[in-house]
Formats: sequence, C-alpha cells, structure tokens
Amino acid sequence: MPFPNLDSVESILAIVVVFGVLVFVHELGHFLLAKKAGILCREFALGMGPKIFRVKRGETEYTLRLLPIGGLVRMAGEDPEMDMIKPHMEVSVERDAVGKVTHILLDGPGAGSARAIAGTVVSFDLEQALSLTLEIDGESRTFSVHPQAQLVKDGQEVQIAPLNRQFKGKTVSQRFWAIFAGPAANFILAFLLFVAIGLIYGVPKDIPYLGEVRAGGPAAQAGLHQGDKVIAIDGKPVASWKEIVEIVSQSPGKELKFDYERNGQRHTVPVKVSKDENNVGKIMVTNSLTYAPGEALKYGASSTYEFTMMILKSLGMLFTGSVGINDLSGPVGIFKMTGEFAQQGLAILMKWAAVLSINLGLFNLLPLPALDGGRLAFLAVEALRGRPVDPHKEGMVHFLGFAFLMLLILVVTWNDLQRFFFQ
Repeated sequence: MPFPNLDSVESILAIVVVFGVLVFVHELGHFLLAKKAGILCREFALGMGPKIFRVKRGETEYTLRLLPIGGLVRMAGEDPEMDMIKPHMEVSVERDAVGKVTHILLDGPGAGSARAIAGTVVSFDLEQALSLTLEIDGESRTFSVHPQAQLVKDGQEVQIAPLNRQFKGKTVSQRFWAIFAGPAANFILAFLLFVAIGLIYGVPKDIPYLGEVRAGGPAAQAGLHQGDKVIAIDGKPVASWKEIVEIVSQSPGKELKFDYERNGQRHTVPVKVSKDENNVGKIMVTNSLTYAPGEALKYGASSTYEFTMMILKSLGMLFTGSVGINDLSGPVGIFKMTGEFAQQGLAILMKWAAVLSINLGLFNLLPLPALDGGRLAFLAVEALRGRPVDPHKEGMVHFLGFAFLMLLILVVTWNDLQRFFFQ
C-alpha cells in the first residue's frame, strides 16, 4: 500500500489542525482545573522538545515546541525549580516598600539595582515560612519573602511557589480533578463535534422516509423521490429506516416491490437492487435528516457513548490477546488516515477528529504509569492509605512507564512504516 499523498495543503493543514486542537483541549482541561485549585502553572506548552516560541502572560509562560506531538502543563512542585538556590550561595535580594523580598538574584554580589542587598545564603524556606536568612558582613539577617517573589538567574525569572500553590499542596480531590480534567475535556470536545455535525449536516432519523435520492441510482430510476414514505417492501411492512436498510442490503441483484406513500396517495414500484464490491445491496438513497438542536444534542451524546463503548471493546480485545500489537497503528498510521479523511470532506474529518478525541481521552485514563490514569491510580492509593506514596518511588514508576510507552510507540511506528512503505 503506498503512503498517502500528503503534498496536498489541505491534508497537511488538516493533520496540524486536528492534532493541535486535540492536544490543546486536553491540556486546557488540566490547565483550567489546576488554576481553579490555585496551583501555579508555570508553562502551557503545545508540542515537545525545544521551544520555538514563547510568551508570558501573568504567571504562565505559553510556548510552542519543535516536535508537533503532545503537550504539557508544567505545574509548580513537579519540577526542581527550588534547587536553583542553595546554602552558602552568594546572592543579592531586592525588597518592596514593606521590606519583603521580591527578587532573589542568583548571579552573585553586584546583581540587581543599587538598592540590592548582597549576602551569603545561610538558610531559606520558600514553601511555608517564606523566609530567607543571609550572612551579611559577618552577621545573620532574616528577611520575609513575598509569596510571588522571583528567583532570577541569567536574566530569567522563576516565580517561587509556596506549598499552597504547589500541586502536592492541594487536597486529593483537587489534584484528582486537575488530572482527570484533561481526558474529560477530550470527551467534551468529541460531544461538541458530534453536536456540530448534527447541526450542520443533519441527524439521521430512523423513520421510513427517503432522504436524498441519488441521480442515476436504482431508486431514482424506479421513480422514487425524496420525502416518499416507504410502507412495505415485497409485502413486508416497514416502520423504520433500519428495516429498509436491512432488507435492501440483504437483497443484492434482486428486484424488490416498494409500496410507498406520496402526497397522501399509495403507489407500488419495482426497484432493481444494485450491489457494491462487498456484495451488499444498495439503492442509492440516504435516510431523512433533522437539524433540530435537541436532536443534535441527542446525537452528540449517543455517538460519544457508542464510540466510547466500541473503543473500550477494542482495548479489551488487545488485553485478551484477540488483537495483537501488529494490529495497532501509531502516529504514522493516524497521520495517514487523517490526511485521507480530510480529502473526503469536512463532515468525515470532524467525525474522525471526534473519534480520535475519545481515543485520546480513554488512552490517558488507562491506569498505566506516565499516563493520567496512572497518576489517578496513585491518588487512589493515597486516599485509601491516608498518606501519599513516596515521591521518589512514584517518580521512578512513571519514568519506567514513560520509557515503556516510548518503546511501544517505536514498535507501532515501525509496523506502520512496514505497512505503508514495504508492502
């Protein structure tokens, strides 16, 4: 199978937009609930690897990174920013009008303005007491530190995070929602996409009325029109669109008698059923559609639920061995399908994006290390035992889990490359 032509601007743009939106929404879920809990979010990033664009607004730096995969919300307490300052380090401090330290300058004596006070760090507590003790001219002097003080190194500022602004300083419930909000946002996005499809393109109705009758098709040749109500097929009464589809699909090449009603009058016509490449009967008719907002909402909810159950069933087959690792697709396969769906129209692309969003949400909820589900599992253990798991042990588990995921991605990517380039 040749690799899809991605020279099309539309295909490339579709891939960038779809994956950008999915990652953005996922990380936005984390970000909004973390901010609501009062957690200091240092960075909101799209992509991985080196930063190619950055802008700071308020406490958060918004960045775009080189590799267009994944994203992150860097929360205070999840990185070693406090390791920047150490005992015996020579620093300078700047204070506000009430004497609280607003800037701790780590570039040594002489850094900062003329009003900066230089000294050697004796001790500090930037999480709870918010104090800094310096040795100045042989005497110890303790300063009160502002809760939004900045550590400054080589011109770069890092805001300190008191314990009540750190992820670990929040309740189990607050941390749970900050983590769960990412996958939840993907389900909400899928629901909204399905609702939008229903509002723009209509929701199929399970009633025995004909929708669009394709020109030149068997139904059109028999004289059937859009809006005709099918009453019976070969004498068998039908009351839903599903019944029509079932009878027609099982009758390739046959002639069926359609009893239908038009303008209050009943008619009967023979329809010669055609067949597709899979020997499934077709008469080239779509079912009728509704654009009612209420129906669009129902369609959004039902479609999200149905695809969620379908994906869960597929995951179950993977864990039971019914489906092997060679059947999985990685980033290359997903890029390929996204490019193909983009060429089939916006409605198909929107539905595919909704399905991918559900996939992303479910995958992240798996109780595996390095995923949101793994972090939620550790929170569940903490809630049961009444104290958190040792951070170093948890960090090691997540590191090993991340390494395993990277290995899995490499394997499925290799499978994709073999399928698309070498077969």
